[in-house]
Amino acid sequence: MAKELKDLTKRKDNYSQWYNDLIIKADLAEQSPVRGCMVIKPYGYAIWEKMQQQLDRMFKETGHQNAYFPLLIPKSFLCREAEHVEGFAKECAVVTHYRLKNDPDGNGVVVDPDAKLEEELIIRPTSETIIWNTYRNWINSYRDLPILCNQWANVMRWEMRTRMFLRTAEFLWQEGHTAHATSEEALEEATKMLNVYSDFAEKYMAVPVVKGVKTANERFAGAVETFTIEAMMQDGKALQSGTSHFLGQNFAKAFDVTFVNKDNKPEYVWATSWGVSTRLMGALIMTHSDDNGLVLPPHLAPIQVVIVPIYKNNDQRDQITEAVIPIVDKLRAMGISVKYDDADNRRPGFKFADYELKGVPVRLAIGTRDLENGTVELMRRDTLEKETLPLDGISEHVRDLLEDIQQNIFNKAMALRESKTYVIDSYEEFKEKIEQGGFFLCHWDGTPETEERIKEETKATIRCIPLDGDDTPGKCMVTGKPSARRVIIARNY
Repeated sequence: MAKELKDLTKRKDNYSQWYNDLIIKADLAEQSPVRGCMVIKPYGYAIWEKMQQQLDRMFKETGHQNAYFPLLIPKSFLCREAEHVEGFAKECAVVTHYRLKNDPDGNGVVVDPDAKLEEELIIRPTSETIIWNTYRNWINSYRDLPILCNQWANVMRWEMRTRMFLRTAEFLWQEGHTAHATSEEALEEATKMLNVYSDFAEKYMAVPVVKGVKTANERFAGAVETFTIEAMMQDGKALQSGTSHFLGQNFAKAFDVTFVNKDNKPEYVWATSWGVSTRLMGALIMTHSDDNGLVLPPHLAPIQVVIVPIYKNNDQRDQITEAVIPIVDKLRAMGISVKYDDADNRRPGFKFADYELKGVPVRLAIGTRDLENGTVELMRRDTLEKETLPLDGISEHVRDLLEDIQQNIFNKAMALRESKTYVIDSYEEFKEKIEQGGFFLCHWDGTPETEERIKEETKATIRCIPLDGDDTPGKCMVTGKPSARRVIIARNY
């Protein structure tokens, strides 16, 4: 394993390769035989499950229920909302036939030409259309509202350039779809869910985010307004980590979803949708990890504490086990996930390197000499610091340390973001500094033409108009025209 670790590309040498190496070597995922898709391995999926479980709790606490809608969507559904179909048309995978048959020439199987579908089916790139077609049957009166549904699902978007977790043809996500009686209620829902995502990112992922509104160019296809959380990765690039959309009445009109309001008059329903995906795994990796491997926040680590015994024979192992089991039981009673790794098919040094690579927050090592002295060696993954501590009270120490690690890695990520955030007024200066990465607070004249020019000339995009940003008027750094406030511009994943 030590050799393996040396083979992990250094971030400063090639950040992109470091990311790919880490995913493979930490056993998170691997490429699949299907182009653009990936296999999420058990350890990677365990992290995603922790995310999923916590988000699911937060959704239910805010009144949402889980449901499931079909994977396949009739092609005609996508035609009903013009912006929506335009936004997703180039990424849609299409099912045209429903049967295979043996090749008459003996070359395996072929598509049966007689089994062509009357109407092609789209593998869902997102579910607004199929859901709003369904909601039409659920909603008659204001008494049927609001509907607060979420689904955990997979989607497919035929991406040309893929990267594990960040951009894949198939990915896992959740998508919330809600229906409301008023515009105000729907807007409140969209902002509420943005805050849920922000709280999750910062409190559980230890990833600081900026909450903001997308420009018209960057808005979700079919939305009136798109809210976003933007995170900064270690290389200074932005990662859109969650979005929440106020859809107005666009989908209700497209699918003729009306209700009788309190004044006994028909009205179109107001809508939101919101989602996060396995892209969050990419955010987790790139925000915290280092040249030794993963660094996981304790709140999401599948294994929070690993205990490794060091022994020469079975008698010594049994003695250590007897001393360790009460500690394991106590930690688990505190709600802490612990692994006692007494497997004899791997040396302690191999185990140390492996758990370090996989980002386990706390490692305890105990040998026979430690037993005699009543001590244990502790290493924290975030700083790689080691210390020898008394066995007595170790459970309480570990519990407190896990919270310290959680806060420490958040603070470290926040400090990095602050050090790479710049206030820029000169376009020439911007073009120079964007090469170094970072978040740039700049004035923009609000036109899509200027936004497109920035993108073409610098490969940077307006990430968002911050909700809590500087709203002092100024002049656009590109055109010199009046600007209402500063926006965040950055290169992104």
